Amino acid sequence: MRQLYPEIEPFAVHRLAVDTLHEIYVEECGNPDGVPVVFLHGGPGSGCREDHRRYFDPARYRVVLFDQRGCNRSTPRGEVRENSTLELLGDMERIRERLGVRRWLVYGGSWGAALALLYAQAHPDRVLAMILRGAFLARRCDLDWFLRAGVSRIFPDEWTRFEGHVPEAERTDLVCAYHRRLHGTNHEERIAAARAWSRWAGRVTTYLLPESEEEEDIKKTICQVSIETHYAYHRYFIRENQVLEEIGRLPRVPVLIVHGRRDLTCTLDSSWSLHRDIPASVLKIVREGGHLASEPVMIDALVHATDEMAEKLS
Repeated sequence: MRQLYPEIEPFAVHRLAVDTLHEIYVEECGNPDGVPVVFLHGGPGSGCREDHRRYFDPARYRVVLFDQRGCNRSTPRGEVRENSTLELLGDMERIRERLGVRRWLVYGGSWGAALALLYAQAHPDRVLAMILRGAFLARRCDLDWFLRAGVSRIFPDEWTRFEGHVPEAERTDLVCAYHRRLHGTNHEERIAAARAWSRWAGRVTTYLLPESEEEEDIKKTICQVSIETHYAYHRYFIRENQVLEEIGRLPRVPVLIVHGRRDLTCTLDSSWSLHRDIPASVLKIVREGGHLASEPVMIDALVHATDEMAEKLS
């Protein structure tokens, strides 16, 4: 079974002012002369971690990682003003131009997969190939699965806690209810709502991993959930089913899709739909895999995927 590549430090770090409000953290790792790849993290609202560098052979890839607006090391942290999908796509182009990259491999997981697809549809001539993991298509049915009638039937105990955080009268639209609390002025209410949302999301996404007792960083949690609810409330700033309706705008490049069959956050039917609609795409279903890239079987599949793509693009 494949493991992550050894730990590596960036050979360059940039802070890119993309407008008068936002500054984006960008780092480059690996081989400056290697195949350029841009890594798109999930959430929305999470950010890149050191381990994300290690899914790529540092001898063969020039790995570009950046924290999306308001996320992690980008500033202002947790900011939702001037923070939309269209602006994220513009940031990617600014980064590409700043780094002098003509075309790059676009790698995205979960929300990052949706962003990767939207970028490739908007800028097909800038894409060498795509690797998508645990694809999220940002449709109403995808949001309802996670926040209405779907995975709640598998985790009824945790769902009761999550749903019970808001009055019964507001439970028909939990996105709206949580958004109101996260973006209100009552600080204690913001903390409680962020914790409740984070607990629910964490229980569903990590159920295949051993339970851990991580020390809570409440400021980080509030920032992350604020952005996540901001995007969910605005339906990710795209039309319903936009990704699949505009699938014909994708460039004719290699597309490799990896999805865990046990993924309860973004269900396999999303990646199946992509595979069905993208000619010559390859779908690798990981039988024992869930949603997180950090699961051992998913690491194995994803490192195989990046190695395979490096061979194709070399």
